[in-house]
Amino acid sequence: VVHLLNNVFKIGLFGRHADWSVVVRFGAPALLAAILGAYVLVNLATLKPILEYSLFGREASVTAVGMAIALLIILFVIIELAPRFAGISFDRKYLPLGGLLSGFFGGLSGHQGALRSAFLIKSGLVKDVYIGTSVVLATIVDVGRLTVYGTQISAITSGENTVLLTIATLSAFAGALLGARLLTKVTMRSIQILVSVMLLLIAVGLGSGLL
Repeated sequence: VVHLLNNVFKIGLFGRHADWSVVVRFGAPALLAAILGAYVLVNLATLKPILEYSLFGREASVTAVGMAIALLIILFVIIELAPRFAGISFDRKYLPLGGLLSGFFGGLSGHQGALRSAFLIKSGLVKDVYIGTSVVLATIVDVGRLTVYGTQISAITSGENTVLLTIATLSAFAGALLGARLLTKVTMRSIQILVSVMLLLIAVGLGSGLL
C-alpha cells in the first residue's frame, strides 16, 4: 500500500514525461506477471515456519516467505552493485519479456527496479522520460500485486497498523520530494549503495526470523 501510494505521488511529480509506447509494451505483461508473483507470495505465507527459536528472550520464527524474500533481496542487491552486471541491457524488442520478469519478481518480493532498468536502458529514453516511464510501470505492478494482496487486507485494519501505514506513507512522500530536489545533485551510485546496505539489513532480519 505504501509503495503504491508513493508511486502514485511520484506520477504527479514525473509521470507527464512517460513514454506511453514503452509503458504499453512493458506494462501489460508486467501487470499479469505481478498478479502471478503475488499469488505465489500469498501461498508461501501459508506454509508452516521452517525454524522457531529463542534469542535473548525473544521468540523468532524463520518462515518460507521471509526466507524467499530475503534471498531475492540479496540477489537483487548483488545485481545492482556488482560491476559485471552494470553493463547488462537488452534491446527494445525484448520489452515484453522484461515486463514479464520484472512484474513477476515485483509481485513476489516488491523488487523490480534492477530488471526494469536492464530492459529500459536501451530504449533511447532521456533521463526525465526514463524516470517518468519507470514510475508509471512501477505503479502498474503495484496495482497488479495489490489485487492479490488485497485478500489479506484485514491485516491492516487494526489501529496500530493504520498509524504505521500513515507514518510510512508520509515518510515515502517526503523521500520522493527530497529525491526530486536532489535528482541533479547526487550520483546514482551513492543512492544505490545506501539503499543496498539498508536492504541487506532487512534481508538479514527477514531471513533470520527477527523481522
